Amino acid sequence: MIEIRNLTVAFGGVRGLNDLSADIGAKITGLVGPNGAGKTTLLNAMSGFVRCATGTVSVDGVDLLRIAMNRRAAFGVRRTFQTEQVVENLTVWNNVAAALDNLPTGGRARRDLITEALDYVGLGRQAERIGATLNASERRLVEIARCIIAKPRLVMMDEPGAGLSQSESDHLRDVIVGIPEFCGAQVLLVDHDVDLISATCQETLVLDFGSKIAFGVTAEVLKDPKVRAAYLGTIEDVAA
Repeated sequence: MIEIRNLTVAFGGVRGLNDLSADIGAKITGLVGPNGAGKTTLLNAMSGFVRCATGTVSVDGVDLLRIAMNRRAAFGVRRTFQTEQVVENLTVWNNVAAALDNLPTGGRARRDLITEALDYVGLGRQAERIGATLNASERRLVEIARCIIAKPRLVMMDEPGAGLSQSESDHLRDVIVGIPEFCGAQVLLVDHDVDLISATCQETLVLDFGSKIAFGVTAEVLKDPKVRAAYLGTIEDVAA
């Protein structure tokens, strides 16, 4: 469970998040809105990359903002980025292995954890490939593999579906849907692909100008006139 209370992030005179409150309990929750709405700012605040002016964020009853940034991954908060963070001169295996350096393994062998994560995302046979040889879809899958090892509590993904083919998007959807069962984590998914959000997310939170404009069951949220207006008709066309 993610509990956000009165969260505000300010960049000078601009509020990236404006007194945001929400209780997020679904296994997979979408986070959508137009560019500049505050989606990545929320992920950055939860990751510790930006300071919050006011408010709290709790994950499983623990005040996340009181945990040092460098300890949040060990606590169980993981994320992917809009620009993939794959190390190009390392193999797929070693890219994932590097994520374990600061994570508790629960007494399990590192090899087993890495193998399970790579097999889950479909890269088990690609373990020895060098990062520089991977396409966009494979790079995103490496990032997801790094997120799901060693018992995460929360996996946050920032536009993992951007620029993928239909078959790649279909595989990504299946990977995302299975994460809660695979490792027990909640998923917070940021993406502009309404089809991906609809297919994976039980609930969706919509932001605009840093404020919540809708939150609830995904199918109902995507029909909300306020949401359609924020998207300048994009969602209306898809949902019609």
